[in-house]
Amino acid sequence: MQLIRFSKRGKPHLAAVVDGWAYDLERMGDPRFASISALLAAGMPPESIQRTISEWISGASPDFDGRTLMSAGLLDVDGEELRLLCPIDQQEVWASGVTYKRSEEARKAESQGAAAFYSKVYEAPRPELFFKATPHRTVGSHDAVGIRYDARWNVPEPELGLVLSNQLEIVGFTVGNDMSSRDIEGENPLYLPQAKVYDRSCALGPGITLASSIDPRRLAISLTIERDGRIVFWGETNTRAMKRDFSELVSYLGRSNSFPHGAVLLTGTGIVPAESFTLRVGDVITVTIDGIGSLVNTVVTVGAPDGFGGRS
Repeated sequence: MQLIRFSKRGKPHLAAVVDGWAYDLERMGDPRFASISALLAAGMPPESIQRTISEWISGASPDFDGRTLMSAGLLDVDGEELRLLCPIDQQEVWASGVTYKRSEEARKAESQGAAAFYSKVYEAPRPELFFKATPHRTVGSHDAVGIRYDARWNVPEPELGLVLSNQLEIVGFTVGNDMSSRDIEGENPLYLPQAKVYDRSCALGPGITLASSIDPRRLAISLTIERDGRIVFWGETNTRAMKRDFSELVSYLGRSNSFPHGAVLLTGTGIVPAESFTLRVGDVITVTIDGIGSLVNTVVTVGAPDGFGGRS
């Protein structure tokens, strides 16, 4: 079972997708299912969420073709346009670094005199965790991700995202793209926030697969980048290659920190394009994770030399 957010008449809705069909959870009349924030604050384990929705669906008719909306981003239903939304509303997005060997190697290669830091964090008990995005900096599938106007070397980072309740329990999983300006980070590790946090720097979607539905430790992840209709990069990895456990990452995230609306924690990347590769405007990035779906985004430039570019 998956949960998706979509807009109808300009209003956000939450739906469950079962066997490809979507059921608008507003029709349940249960305030716990009114929004992602309400659900993540309700304290329901994923098994209970799935059971409650399944019991309601057994007597309900579907509202629309959820599979088509997730794959296309738009759907016309009786002359009314539905639009797929990013699967968060008030949640912060955090990220983990250097959780795969490939990530450690790439971070060491890009850094100038700071390679030892990445080797140390790969082996250290404490993981690298950093703030990634607020909801307004995060886009959904079929929306545009951004590259900074002042960066020369930009890459996507495909990652499994943990969707966490306000008690930091794993409710579900989503596909994530942690956009990164590698030249900015490589110049100085203290520039990490500028390399990672900016408008359209994060993409999540197409929906949330409930944790009771899949085994997250054996998920294939692939990255495809198309340019002018041809594939210019392809790579794959598997979550079993991660060095750290999800429970370990979540435990450190929760130390001296609270998330009243829940949170999303990206778990690091095992796919890094070669140093000679950088994204260009118009590139199409597709991140696919087994059991969750495909996150599709086109690249735009964010910002302007005068510093007042905002969202492009």
